[in-house]
Amino acid sequence: MKYAIYTFGCKVNQYESAVMEKSLKDQGYTPAEEDCCPDIAVINSCCVTENSDKKARRLLARIKRDNPCCVTVLAGCYPQAYPGKAALLGADILLGSENKEKVGKLAAEFIESGERRLTVPDIPSGSSYERLGSADMGKTRAYIKIEDGCDRYCSYCIIPYARGPVRSRPLKEITAEAEFQSERGHKEVILVGINMSCYGKDIGLRLPDAVHAACLPENVKRVRLSSLEPELLTGEDISRLAAEEKLCPHFHLSLQSGSAATLKRMNRRYTPQQYREIVDMIRASFPDCAITTDIMVGFAGETEEEFLESCEFVKSIGFSGGHVFTYSVREGTAAAKRKDFIPADVAAERYRIMTGIISQLKADYYLSQVGNVREVLIQRRESNDYANGLIPQYVPVRIYGSKAQKHDLVRVRITLACGGDHCVGVEI
Repeated sequence: MKYAIYTFGCKVNQYESAVMEKSLKDQGYTPAEEDCCPDIAVINSCCVTENSDKKARRLLARIKRDNPCCVTVLAGCYPQAYPGKAALLGADILLGSENKEKVGKLAAEFIESGERRLTVPDIPSGSSYERLGSADMGKTRAYIKIEDGCDRYCSYCIIPYARGPVRSRPLKEITAEAEFQSERGHKEVILVGINMSCYGKDIGLRLPDAVHAACLPENVKRVRLSSLEPELLTGEDISRLAAEEKLCPHFHLSLQSGSAATLKRMNRRYTPQQYREIVDMIRASFPDCAITTDIMVGFAGETEEEFLESCEFVKSIGFSGGHVFTYSVREGTAAAKRKDFIPADVAAERYRIMTGIISQLKADYYLSQVGNVREVLIQRRESNDYANGLIPQYVPVRIYGSKAQKHDLVRVRITLACGGDHCVGVEI
């Protein structure tokens, strides 16, 4: 039987989709060819925004309509956060944020019995990190999940309800998976988690401990961090991170707003000034670093003055890129009870303005790379003419005339910046 996996949302979901794929392969199923109807369809959902879970629901409905004999699996944050609503969608197998290693077995049981499997557990409470077997994602860079859960309860966010409290992966398991991935040719590993900055609070460790564990295998040449909550990074953490030579100098620090009033309503645990101080500490320890971010516009109660304040703060930080999104009401969160929502057209205009600011900052940062010599990890060859890769600062570089192949590390001089799309370099 053939399967297909459709993944929505964050890098943690991508990692967990790879775990589910391994489970299906272990059961004897094989991947469906592109554009072919699968016998088993797994939808790994996200519920960060209304649009993200809507896409998953629509895909499930389309598969059930066009391929009624297909075994359908709805997994991830949406059924965990909204199990009652998810159960009404008619998926044959319903998984929450756990038990993804069992999807192959659950599919086999359903095919044998025809009985629906609704296996959404209660939100984990005080449980330990769920051990997942190592899986190769088939990409140039490998994701390693080191943490699950979040207990920050930002007023707009449903994720703590979908993922439960913080559970940290033991250091030995992190090193073992980094070794596993390096043996499969991966020279860069990316540490991912629901709230990575919380790593270790349940087991008496800190994020730098996890980074060090991932750096230990000799053939791992780069370790990269995914999104971080800024206020949880201490000066000592940053100093310890700076001592890890393999750590990429790229930090994705979620900001959400540059307005103190907006941040307070969001229940974020820092002010713009505190955020700036953290950025300054990172730049002092990593003089060559790139800092990217997430920005929300149109949050409930956001005044025009607050929005403009946020715009000016973003400009003053000088990010090297970022992701902009509009606020989406999530049922079950504190912010959903507010009455001062921003009209859709106003939010859309703020999105347009903020996206323009981030795009210009990104183009400026790419331009600043011209003349620098950087190490590029080759991700793919588009043709015989050039190869594409990434420098440690997470800037894509196109190299003409190079014979380098996927997974190679090559030294390149940056010669041109093509806006905020990519840079061009010459191998040296």
